[in-house]
Amino acid sequence: MTAPAVGSYVIDTSTGQVGQVMGHEGPYVQLRPIGGGREWDCAPETLRIATAQERLSAATAYANARSRGEVP
Repeated sequence: MTAPAVGSYVIDTSTGQVGQVMGHEGPYVQLRPIGGGREWDCAPETLRIATAQERLSAATAYANARSRGEVP
């Protein structure tokens, strides 16, 4: 897979976490969790494009956690 475009949503297959591509730094892709938070670096070969269902599931999990006061 070539490096995904900034703004696209991907799955970090090493962790199973959904992230939005924020940029590219050297050989790594910088990802941020849905809803914001701390970015992490990921090797492009461990990424795949997130499906619409995976994006919706991650956004719903974030919204639920926020409504419970678990995230700012």
